[in-house]
Amino acid sequence: MFFEISKIAGFLVPPVHMLVGLGFAMTFWPQVNKRSWSFRVIQLFLGILLSMLIFPIGNELLVPLETRFAAPAKLPDQVDGIIVLGGAVDEVVSAGQGHLSVNAEAERLLAPISLLRSYPNARLVLTGGSGSLNPGAFKESDKVRPLWRDAIVDRGQVLYEEASRNTYENAIFTRDRVKPKPGEKWLLVTSAAHMPRSVGLFRKAGFDVIAYPVAFKSTGKDGQWYVPRSAGAALGNVESAVHEYVGLWVYHQTGRIDELFPAPNTN
Repeated sequence: MFFEISKIAGFLVPPVHMLVGLGFAMTFWPQVNKRSWSFRVIQLFLGILLSMLIFPIGNELLVPLETRFAAPAKLPDQVDGIIVLGGAVDEVVSAGQGHLSVNAEAERLLAPISLLRSYPNARLVLTGGSGSLNPGAFKESDKVRPLWRDAIVDRGQVLYEEASRNTYENAIFTRDRVKPKPGEKWLLVTSAAHMPRSVGLFRKAGFDVIAYPVAFKSTGKDGQWYVPRSAGAALGNVESAVHEYVGLWVYHQTGRIDELFPAPNTN
């Protein structure tokens, strides 16, 4: 039930969906003498949307998330395994077209190409089945396998964990499949903004990982005000950031992570 609720809420909570939905509802305000008030609210909603388009609000929201776990300045001499979180494949388009179609998280799938050159003996795991409420028979791994085989990433040794539907299940199911031993070093590859929540979930599962963030979307610095080049990217950055902040709060409230905003270990 948590998965279904999270997916429905995930559609409703993003600012664009929420503001447009509430604004549309306000146009049906039944009381004539209060319609002027409802239109003022609509103006406010439109003003907020406009500010998201012309100011880098999404960048400011993403910076704390993407800088929480910096890419390692120096990787370990030895790595026992590499975990790649799913979510880089556009399920709807890939299923419809019959071939791989990636989204803005595509760098997750490219990272192992270089990492395995440094760690040819590392175990590689792709974790993630389908995050859709109506997944059908589609599995992300069905489209990733040919890509990694062509790139000589998959020589038959890759473990595809295909049952998990969200990051919480990624952590639990991957731990149960690979059974990490004490002292082993595992890299966790996922989008930079998604890393705090991901690390928190793996820690809670008793699986210590080394963050290897990819697919950055922010400049990495606060206060860099500029006009976004693309309306879609500007709104997308806001939605990505809000999705992560809400996810952190919900996962913390439900006991799935121990820290509200997980940070790197200091020891």
